[in-house]
Amino acid sequence: MTGERVLIVDDEASIRRTLEIYLHARGYTVDVAATGERALDLAARNHPAVVVLDLGLPGISGREVITGLRGWTDVPIIVLSARDAEAEKVAALDAGADDYVTKPFGMSELLARVRAAVRRGQSQEGELAAVETPDFTVDLVAKRVRRDGVEVRLTPTEWHLVEALVRNRGRLVTQRQLLQEVWGPQYGTESNYLRVFMAQIRRKLEPKPARPRYFITEPGMGYRFDDSSPDGTPSPVAPPA
Repeated sequence: MTGERVLIVDDEASIRRTLEIYLHARGYTVDVAATGERALDLAARNHPAVVVLDLGLPGISGREVITGLRGWTDVPIIVLSARDAEAEKVAALDAGADDYVTKPFGMSELLARVRAAVRRGQSQEGELAAVETPDFTVDLVAKRVRRDGVEVRLTPTEWHLVEALVRNRGRLVTQRQLLQEVWGPQYGTESNYLRVFMAQIRRKLEPKPARPRYFITEPGMGYRFDDSSPDGTPSPVAPPA
């Protein structure tokens, strides 16, 4: 029995009830919501391990629910939708969904995807709690940055950019990925936003802002957080509390 909490979001009562029965039978704690507004409220209050989400909801759309969740959580999101067009799938995944299952669906397959999503979520939680560089420390749990023992005040947008880059440390994050993760799925070409905010982040965190050591621009592509020492050794990672 797992005990993990799953949030089911679907405006069809029969699907909500069926999924609730099957997941309860396998040991999950289940919350259900028929609207996007209710889904966001339940997610904020109960912090599910996985969200199973329909796109066609009354009120705010499923894609807006994804964007709302991604503003504060990395919870795995499985889209469960009758919309099978490739453009719909790409849009949902670009908005921040982790998986996409098309209705009608096989219950065994969906349960397997829920189990996989739970494992991914648990793995992500254990991967990175904080990164300590010679010049500052990024605490991903407390969502704070300290420099010389003093907290550095970052705006919410600056923090989201720092977090996105640090969680992908050493890897290129494209301009489009950053814009959509921080500003939303309707963005993708506004590279001037990134230039302005990255300049602000460098002024606050880089020892020499004009010659970035940590927040590196990959011209024409995106940005990369590089915290390795000159010999290629990465900075220490604090274990999860």
